[in-house]
Amino acid sequence: MNVKSVIAAATGAFMAASAGATAFAEEVNIYSYRQPDLIAPLLDAFTKETGIETNVLFLNKGLVERMKAEGANSPADLIMTVDIGRLSNAKDEGVTQPVESAAINGTIPENYRDPEGHWYGLTTRGRVIYASKDRVEQDAITYEELADPKWKGKICIRSGQHIYNVALIASVIAHLGEDKAEAWLSGVKDNLARKPNGNDRAQAKGVYSGECDIGIGNTYYVGLMMTNEKEPEQKEWADAIKVLFPNAEDRGTHVNISGMALAKHAPNKDAAVKLMEFLASPKGQELYAERVFEYPVDPNASASDIVKSFGDINADPLSLDEIAKNRAAASAMVDKVGFNN
Repeated sequence: MNVKSVIAAATGAFMAASAGATAFAEEVNIYSYRQPDLIAPLLDAFTKETGIETNVLFLNKGLVERMKAEGANSPADLIMTVDIGRLSNAKDEGVTQPVESAAINGTIPENYRDPEGHWYGLTTRGRVIYASKDRVEQDAITYEELADPKWKGKICIRSGQHIYNVALIASVIAHLGEDKAEAWLSGVKDNLARKPNGNDRAQAKGVYSGECDIGIGNTYYVGLMMTNEKEPEQKEWADAIKVLFPNAEDRGTHVNISGMALAKHAPNKDAAVKLMEFLASPKGQELYAERVFEYPVDPNASASDIVKSFGDINADPLSLDEIAKNRAAASAMVDKVGFNN
């Protein structure tokens, strides 16, 4: 079978499964980068409240490419994903459409949504410092300080080209300009304890083992480690670190988002918009944020007790649209300074 045939067959199977028990009922088909079990309680609450069924297709890669290949025949109504890079890429690749909803705009702050309404943030995660409780005395830090020679050989981080770090570097470019950002990134590279590798949990493990004194990671991984019953050693990694929120006293800590976008050819557009409005509501944001250990974007919605235990976050108010504009320059800068080498 060629690629188009495979996609057609897979799409047909997805639609057949979703239609089997819900013929003639309203439904929403979701293409998701997030594991189905993470969003299931949220979607169950929506169905209970509205009677609208939801069907989730989990795609850990190739979501946009699939939608482009499906074209006008795509069954996708809604995209749920993480990172401003993936959301802005979906818009740039032409697989989304704008939404104008007073309900959504009323709860999603302007800096967490696309100016044209193509994507909306639902929850945020801070790009923070995992500092050793035993070896790091200070309780405040800035991103700029990561280039200070006092940290030479003491920093752990995942690949500079990972979307989380590209977004962080893009935010530094937005604040400092490209020349100063490049000097900063070179300084951080000089302070690395090892070649960038692993995921964010691996950076906490590096702090726990003594390989480094500080790691760079997202806040939600701390919650995942704290509650990991299948791999309890991760609880020890989490217990070995304290979370420091960079630039808490000035511009604020860089945050990224998980978010949503309406598919360009959504066959169930009205139902999909209803789901978007539910997700954007304080109730929806709180349910979602609690499940994924993140912060609701609505300042009137509450974070979970576990997330509150990380400490107060003063989020950088910089528009994520502005960060997205600097992603290409950030990625090029990683290669220019040889960060991953």
